[in-house]
Amino acid sequence: MKNYEHRKGSITIKVYSENKTPLPKQELSIRQKNHQFLFGCNGFELIPYANDQLEGAAREHTEKYIEKFLGLFNSVTLPFYWGQFEPEQGKPRTEELANTARWCKEHNLVTKGHPLSWHTLAPGWLLDMSNEEILEKQIKRIERDVKDFTGFVDMWDVINEVVIMPIFNKYDNGLTRVCKEMGRIKLIKTVFETARSINPEAVLILNDFDISPAYDILIEGCLEAGVQIDIIGIQSHMHQGYWGVEKTQWVLERFSRFNIPIHFSEVSLVSGEIMPSHYSDLNDYQVEEWPSTPEGEERQAREVVEFYETLFAHPLVEGITWWDLLDGQWLKAPSGLIRQDCSPKPAYEELRKLVREEWWTKESTFITDQNGHIEFTGFLGEYEISLEDKKASFALSDKDSKEISIYL
Repeated sequence: MKNYEHRKGSITIKVYSENKTPLPKQELSIRQKNHQFLFGCNGFELIPYANDQLEGAAREHTEKYIEKFLGLFNSVTLPFYWGQFEPEQGKPRTEELANTARWCKEHNLVTKGHPLSWHTLAPGWLLDMSNEEILEKQIKRIERDVKDFTGFVDMWDVINEVVIMPIFNKYDNGLTRVCKEMGRIKLIKTVFETARSINPEAVLILNDFDISPAYDILIEGCLEAGVQIDIIGIQSHMHQGYWGVEKTQWVLERFSRFNIPIHFSEVSLVSGEIMPSHYSDLNDYQVEEWPSTPEGEERQAREVVEFYETLFAHPLVEGITWWDLLDGQWLKAPSGLIRQDCSPKPAYEELRKLVREEWWTKESTFITDQNGHIEFTGFLGEYEISLEDKKASFALSDKDSKEISIYL
């Protein structure tokens, strides 16, 4: 039985009337509205909907997708791949992404931008520039986008997959050249400090798929160089098979030594055939179709539950982002939690039971004592307290005071 007590908090709630008189012997109800822990998913399919670009069957399909998305997740990752965000120099898709980020905020989703710097999907117009010019453009890009999205996107994968960046050799992209010349740590320090200077309150993440000691060494070097990493991002695309508890705990143990919060930033498990293990780059696996199977869906559900239970039990893990809610996206893989018709797979239902039932504080009634106080314990997150038709909100956080005053 895993221990989740570190995911809970206790607080004394002092209940007063609007004129600040204590309210003894009153019956109140408290219900949870949201988790503090970030249960997320990439939300690329939200962009055309938020920009009113869909109609007919396509809109109806996306509305079903959104129903499933909001029924499970409280955070979203939006795409800021530079080459797609600004395919033509000086003409970024700011309005389109801003509309989407605004929609996400209105639906109480914590939004992360992914990524500000990455050698893959870098714009082609960088290629004719010198390394100095490319770096200058990269810095200006970060300054512009972090500023434009402050208040809507306050969490960023600042730089992505730096371990491989200077030795990436599949094609020229500009940023690989810059990273090779500057060195990984100097580039990381530059882009982190640039983002921090524009939005000092932003949560800044170093993200990578490489879980070898090379990533440990890179993080160590960054910290020694004074880089302020708010969160360590770890990708876990398990198209070639589930890691299992032992490997997952091994990864957690290694990266916990830095005592920095951890996000599992890109999680996927397939419900069809497992990708052959000899593919070192998952992108090289190209198939016409990759169907989900009943047996695979049952396996996926078991693995999803075990993986999330293992991560949720670890005190440094603060977020898990599933990659592709819908089947058939990246690599055509059956790695979604819902099928292409938006019907939920067993993995969706089992994960929802965890997030919205087992790890969710049930709505309860309380009677205030003679001083108008109640003692409350629940999962960390946002709550609503009600007295007849009067309501107020409060947050239960491990960082807050152990008592609060509520006026109803």
